[in-house]
Amino acid sequence: MDAKGAGCKVTVKTAQGIQMIECDIVLSAAGVSTNIENIGIEETGIKTEKGKVIVDDFYKTNVSGYYAIGDIVKGPALAHVASAEGIICVEKIAGKSPEPLDYNNLPGCTYCSPEIASVGYTEKAAKDAGYQVKVGKFPFSASGKASAAGAKDGFVKVIFDAKYGEFLGAHMIGASVTELIAEVVVARKLETTGHEIIKSVHPHPTMSEAIMEAAAAAYGEVIHI
Repeated sequence: MDAKGAGCKVTVKTAQGIQMIECDIVLSAAGVSTNIENIGIEETGIKTEKGKVIVDDFYKTNVSGYYAIGDIVKGPALAHVASAEGIICVEKIAGKSPEPLDYNNLPGCTYCSPEIASVGYTEKAAKDAGYQVKVGKFPFSASGKASAAGAKDGFVKVIFDAKYGEFLGAHMIGASVTELIAEVVVARKLETTGHEIIKSVHPHPTMSEAIMEAAAAAYGEVIHI
Protein backbone atom coordinates (compact mmCIF):
# COMPACT_ATOMS: atom_id res chain seq x y z
CA MET A 1 0.00 0.00 0.00
CA ASP A 2 1.21 3.48 -0.88
CA ALA A 3 -0.26 6.11 1.47
CA LYS A 4 1.85 8.99 0.19
CA GLY A 5 -0.10 11.99 -0.97
CA ALA A 6 -3.82 12.75 -0.58
CA GLY A 7 -5.16 9.24 -1.21
CA CYS A 8 -4.07 5.62 -1.06
CA LYS A 9 -2.91 3.19 -3.71
CA VAL A 10 -3.43 -0.45 -2.82
CA THR A 11 -2.04 -3.43 -4.69
CA VAL A 12 -4.24 -6.52 -4.41
CA LYS A 13 -3.88 -10.04 -5.74
CA THR A 14 -7.08 -11.35 -7.37
CA ALA A 15 -8.07 -14.28 -9.56
CA GLN A 16 -7.53 -11.99 -12.54
CA GLY A 17 -4.03 -11.06 -11.40
CA ILE A 18 -2.46 -8.11 -9.63
CA GLN A 19 -4.64 -5.00 -9.55
CA MET A 20 -4.06 -1.45 -8.35
CA ILE A 21 -6.92 0.30 -6.52
CA GLU A 22 -6.89 4.01 -5.79
CA CYS A 23 -9.03 5.10 -2.86
CA ASP A 24 -9.41 7.64 -0.06
CA ILE A 25 -9.36 5.26 2.92
CA VAL A 26 -8.14 1.69 3.47
CA LEU A 27 -9.74 -0.55 6.09
CA SER A 28 -7.49 -3.47 6.98
CA ALA A 29 -9.36 -6.19 8.87
CA ALA A 30 -7.25 -9.13 10.02
CA GLY A 31 -8.74 -12.43 11.10
CA VAL A 32 -8.09 -14.41 14.26
CA SER A 33 -5.70 -17.36 14.36
CA THR A 34 -5.06 -19.85 17.13
CA ASN A 35 -2.06 -19.70 19.43
CA ILE A 36 -1.47 -23.20 20.76
CA GLU A 37 2.28 -23.41 20.28
CA ASN A 38 4.63 -23.85 23.25
CA ILE A 39 1.92 -24.52 25.84
CA GLY A 40 2.66 -28.22 26.28
CA ILE A 41 0.08 -29.72 23.95
CA GLU A 42 2.71 -31.68 22.06
CA GLU A 43 3.81 -33.45 25.23
CA THR A 44 0.29 -34.56 26.10
CA GLY A 45 -0.38 -36.26 22.79
CA ILE A 46 -3.51 -34.19 22.16
CA LYS A 47 -4.39 -34.29 18.47
CA THR A 48 -4.55 -31.06 16.48
CA GLU A 49 -5.29 -30.24 12.87
CA LYS A 50 -4.55 -26.97 11.07
CA GLY A 51 -3.97 -25.17 14.35
CA LYS A 52 -7.18 -26.43 15.97
CA VAL A 53 -7.54 -28.90 18.83
CA ILE A 54 -9.66 -31.87 17.76
CA VAL A 55 -12.58 -32.49 20.15
CA ASP A 56 -15.83 -34.44 20.21
CA ASP A 57 -19.32 -32.90 20.47
CA PHE A 58 -18.73 -32.25 24.17
CA TYR A 59 -15.20 -30.83 23.79
CA LYS A 60 -13.26 -33.82 25.05
CA THR A 61 -9.90 -34.31 23.36
CA ASN A 62 -8.40 -37.69 22.49
CA VAL A 63 -6.54 -37.65 25.82
CA SER A 64 -8.55 -38.47 28.94
CA GLY A 65 -8.96 -35.53 31.31
CA TYR A 66 -8.28 -32.86 28.70
CA TYR A 67 -10.97 -30.64 27.21
CA ALA A 68 -10.85 -27.63 24.90
CA ILE A 69 -13.30 -24.88 23.99
CA GLY A 70 -13.32 -21.50 22.29
CA ASP A 71 -11.13 -20.16 19.54
CA ILE A 72 -8.85 -23.21 19.45
CA VAL A 73 -11.60 -25.68 18.46
CA LYS A 74 -14.03 -25.96 15.55
CA GLY A 75 -16.51 -23.18 15.00
CA PRO A 76 -16.35 -19.39 14.80
CA ALA A 77 -14.07 -17.48 17.16
CA LEU A 78 -16.81 -15.61 19.01
CA ALA A 79 -17.19 -14.95 22.74
CA HIS A 80 -20.80 -16.14 22.92
CA VAL A 81 -19.86 -19.36 21.14
CA ALA A 82 -17.01 -20.06 23.57
CA SER A 83 -19.34 -19.40 26.50
CA ALA A 84 -21.94 -21.86 25.17
CA GLU A 85 -19.22 -24.45 24.53
CA GLY A 86 -17.89 -24.04 28.08
CA ILE A 87 -21.32 -24.59 29.62
CA ILE A 88 -21.96 -27.71 27.52
CA CYS A 89 -18.50 -29.06 28.33
CA VAL A 90 -18.84 -28.61 32.10
CA GLU A 91 -22.38 -29.99 32.16
CA LYS A 92 -21.13 -33.12 30.39
CA ILE A 93 -18.25 -33.48 32.84
CA ALA A 94 -20.77 -33.13 35.69
CA GLY A 95 -22.77 -36.07 34.36
CA LYS A 96 -25.61 -34.06 32.86
CA SER A 97 -27.04 -34.68 29.38
CA PRO A 98 -26.56 -31.45 27.41
CA GLU A 99 -27.41 -31.16 23.74
CA PRO A 100 -24.48 -30.66 21.36
CA LEU A 101 -24.15 -27.10 20.10
CA ASP A 102 -25.89 -26.39 16.78
CA TYR A 103 -23.20 -24.56 14.84
CA ASN A 104 -25.70 -23.62 12.16
CA ASN A 105 -27.71 -21.54 14.63
CA LEU A 106 -25.06 -19.19 15.94
CA PRO A 107 -25.62 -15.46 15.45
CA GLY A 108 -22.86 -13.40 13.92
CA CYS A 109 -22.73 -9.66 14.59
CA THR A 110 -20.61 -6.89 13.14
CA TYR A 111 -20.59 -3.72 15.22
CA CYS A 112 -20.12 -1.20 12.47
CA SER A 113 -22.42 1.59 11.31
CA PRO A 114 -24.91 0.43 10.21
CA GLU A 115 -24.71 -2.82 12.13
CA ILE A 116 -24.79 -6.24 10.47
CA ALA A 117 -26.25 -9.45 11.92
CA SER A 118 -26.98 -12.89 10.54
CA VAL A 119 -27.76 -16.47 11.48
CA GLY A 120 -28.31 -19.73 9.62
CA TYR A 121 -28.25 -20.27 5.88
CA THR A 122 -27.72 -17.65 3.24
CA GLU A 123 -30.07 -17.89 0.28
CA LYS A 124 -27.32 -19.45 -1.84
CA ALA A 125 -26.27 -21.91 0.87
CA ALA A 126 -29.89 -23.00 1.36
CA LYS A 127 -30.31 -23.63 -2.36
CA ASP A 128 -26.97 -25.45 -2.50
CA ALA A 129 -28.19 -27.65 0.36
CA GLY A 130 -31.17 -28.66 -1.76
CA TYR A 131 -33.90 -26.48 -0.29
CA GLN A 132 -36.61 -24.80 -2.32
CA VAL A 133 -36.82 -21.42 -0.66
CA LYS A 134 -39.13 -18.52 0.02
CA VAL A 135 -37.26 -15.25 0.50
CA GLY A 136 -38.61 -12.05 1.99
CA LYS A 137 -37.02 -8.65 2.38
CA PHE A 138 -38.23 -5.57 4.25
CA PRO A 139 -36.41 -2.24 4.02
CA PHE A 140 -36.04 -0.03 7.08
CA SER A 141 -37.07 2.87 4.83
CA ALA A 142 -40.60 1.46 5.24
CA SER A 143 -40.31 1.20 9.03
CA GLY A 144 -42.03 3.89 11.12
CA LYS A 145 -39.60 3.45 14.03
CA ALA A 146 -36.58 3.63 11.72
CA SER A 147 -37.94 6.79 10.13
CA ALA A 148 -38.61 8.38 13.51
CA ALA A 149 -35.12 7.47 14.69
CA GLY A 150 -33.48 8.75 11.52
CA ALA A 151 -32.08 5.29 10.82
CA LYS A 152 -33.74 4.33 7.54
CA ASP A 153 -30.70 2.63 5.98
CA GLY A 154 -30.73 -1.13 5.74
CA PHE A 155 -33.12 -4.07 5.60
CA VAL A 156 -34.08 -7.47 7.00
CA LYS A 157 -33.90 -10.51 4.74
CA VAL A 158 -35.33 -13.89 5.74
CA ILE A 159 -35.14 -17.32 4.11
CA PHE A 160 -37.69 -20.12 4.63
CA ASP A 161 -37.99 -23.67 3.34
CA ALA A 162 -40.82 -23.52 0.81
CA LYS A 163 -42.04 -27.05 1.63
CA TYR A 164 -42.29 -27.02 5.42
CA GLY A 165 -41.86 -23.35 6.31
CA GLU A 166 -38.68 -23.96 8.31
CA PHE A 167 -36.84 -20.76 9.20
CA LEU A 168 -33.55 -21.33 7.41
CA GLY A 169 -31.77 -18.05 7.99
CA ALA A 170 -31.85 -14.27 8.31
CA HIS A 171 -29.57 -11.39 7.42
CA MET A 172 -29.92 -7.83 8.61
CA ILE A 173 -28.22 -4.51 8.03
CA GLY A 174 -29.27 -1.44 9.97
CA ALA A 175 -29.37 0.33 13.31
CA SER A 176 -29.56 -2.03 16.32
CA VAL A 177 -29.92 -5.19 14.22
CA THR A 178 -27.49 -6.95 16.58
CA GLU A 179 -30.33 -6.65 19.12
CA LEU A 180 -32.88 -8.15 16.70
CA ILE A 181 -31.07 -11.28 15.56
CA ALA A 182 -31.77 -13.21 18.78
CA GLU A 183 -35.44 -13.47 17.81
CA VAL A 184 -34.45 -15.50 14.77
CA VAL A 185 -32.02 -17.66 16.79
CA VAL A 186 -34.82 -18.54 19.24
CA ALA A 187 -37.34 -19.06 16.42
CA ARG A 188 -34.99 -21.48 14.67
CA LYS A 189 -34.24 -23.30 17.94
CA LEU A 190 -37.97 -23.79 18.47
CA GLU A 191 -38.44 -24.89 14.82
CA THR A 192 -40.79 -21.98 14.21
CA THR A 193 -42.31 -21.65 10.73
CA GLY A 194 -42.73 -18.62 8.53
CA HIS A 195 -46.47 -18.39 9.16
CA GLU A 196 -45.93 -18.53 12.93
CA ILE A 197 -43.64 -15.50 12.63
CA ILE A 198 -46.25 -13.66 10.54
CA LYS A 199 -49.01 -14.44 13.04
CA SER A 200 -46.90 -13.41 16.06
CA VAL A 201 -47.97 -9.81 16.70
CA HIS A 202 -44.96 -7.53 16.88
CA PRO A 203 -45.21 -4.12 18.60
CA HIS A 204 -45.52 -1.00 16.47
CA PRO A 205 -43.54 1.10 15.97
CA THR A 206 -40.39 -0.94 16.54
CA MET A 207 -37.39 -2.05 14.53
CA SER A 208 -38.23 -5.66 15.43
CA GLU A 209 -41.45 -5.70 13.40
CA ALA A 210 -39.26 -5.65 10.29
CA ILE A 211 -38.68 -9.38 10.92
CA MET A 212 -42.43 -10.04 10.79
CA GLU A 213 -42.79 -7.84 7.73
CA ALA A 214 -39.96 -9.63 5.93
CA ALA A 215 -41.60 -12.97 6.73
CA ALA A 216 -44.87 -11.64 5.34
CA ALA A 217 -43.03 -10.55 2.19
CA ALA A 218 -41.70 -14.08 1.75
CA TYR A 219 -45.27 -15.38 1.65
CA GLY A 220 -46.75 -12.58 -0.44
CA GLU A 221 -48.66 -11.14 2.52
CA VAL A 222 -46.76 -7.92 3.20
CA ILE A 223 -48.93 -4.78 3.14
CA HIS A 224 -46.57 -2.09 4.46
CA ILE A 225 -44.09 -1.68 1.61
